[in-house]
Amino acid sequence: MNFTPKQICTELDKYIVGQAKAKRAVAVALRNRYRRSHLPAEIRDEITPKNIIMRGPTGVGKTEIARRLAKLVGAPFVKVEATKYTEVGYVGRDVESMVRDLVEVAVRMVKDQKKKEVENKVMPIVENKLIDAIYQNRRVTTVEVKREDLVEELHSGKCEDEIVEVNVIDNPKPIMAFGGSEINLGSMFDGLQPPRHKKKKMSVRHARDLLLQEETEKIIDMDNVNEEAISLAEEQGIIFIDEIDKIIGKSKATNSADVSREGVQRDILPIVEGSTVPTKYGNVKTDFILFIAAGAFHVAKMEDMIPELQGRFPIRVELESLTQKDFKKILTAPKNAVTVQYANLLKVDNIDLKFTDDALDEIATIAAKENEIEDLGARRLHTIMEALLEDISFNATGEHPMTTVEIDRAYVQKAYKDKELSSSTKIKMGFQLPE
Repeated sequence: MNFTPKQICTELDKYIVGQAKAKRAVAVALRNRYRRSHLPAEIRDEITPKNIIMRGPTGVGKTEIARRLAKLVGAPFVKVEATKYTEVGYVGRDVESMVRDLVEVAVRMVKDQKKKEVENKVMPIVENKLIDAIYQNRRVTTVEVKREDLVEELHSGKCEDEIVEVNVIDNPKPIMAFGGSEINLGSMFDGLQPPRHKKKKMSVRHARDLLLQEETEKIIDMDNVNEEAISLAEEQGIIFIDEIDKIIGKSKATNSADVSREGVQRDILPIVEGSTVPTKYGNVKTDFILFIAAGAFHVAKMEDMIPELQGRFPIRVELESLTQKDFKKILTAPKNAVTVQYANLLKVDNIDLKFTDDALDEIATIAAKENEIEDLGARRLHTIMEALLEDISFNATGEHPMTTVEIDRAYVQKAYKDKELSSSTKIKMGFQLPE
């Protein structure tokens, strides 16, 4: 999609509060990809993405910025933990697996897109199989069953929860191998023998999804899917390397642990600067993949990274700790605000949850004070909200009419004073809660 840097920042503002510097950096990096795609081939190949490294405490939006950015433009995105990797020669995941994971995501994205394109073509085949299954199921208890009636019931959605028996392909489950990778032994013999089928009982709703997947895969050309996926990963892929500070030893490290951390950095270096990684779908070049690294850097510093790796992350962004005003915005501004999430959850049990403005101020103040002791970022709000709403969540049963519950400053102060709400505390909800 063609977004300007300002439009990207505006979209990120819908979900992430503050951190304007980080948003600007990723917005410019994304826009430069669009600019590069419109250049002649001989110039385009000379321009590589400028990787970004973020420094900031936990819970301030480092991961969320990268994830929302990838979702915004429909780019393959994978988040990896730097601490999961080990130096070559040691037991553990090798750094090339992050590229293989990215290609897997790209293949799934392209395959889903191709499936949507052919769904209308294969849907009549799927419906015929479902009608046959429903017909056989009802013949057991009913003598007269008309297929015309079944077609009408299927289209109207009356059969969605009916249990039927369908014949599906028996896909062998993958086996975990050393290093965390998966090996599918069954896929090694694809094409040498016809696929095995087995009968399974399931609802019509589930059977439709399963049969639709099987029929679309018969039409889709997987060779084209793999080629498109590799191109998508190479040109638009984003790899987010979290906790990168945990693989940085102190300066002039001499112990074996710090040496091992430096070995992981050396292994990551060729991936970031550009190399070819073999995958089961084909070779993937990492030259134009955008890498975004992040860490708290409480102990180690960015300057403690090996110089070669530092040079591959030219854009450095500082993310700031959240203030009381930021917490207030987080509670109200984002589309997925935590107050909206809890209100929607409790609405299922006929509770109309509302927060007064002074209650939100009090919650934000408590979060800011608690974070002065140990900075958990926005995650602190979840701890506070769970304690605050524990009694309401426990006592709400859904067996009462829709009732409005208003949280004010006094109630927040009482809940915080007690640290957690006592089970004996009753809230005036306008109806008698069952004992």
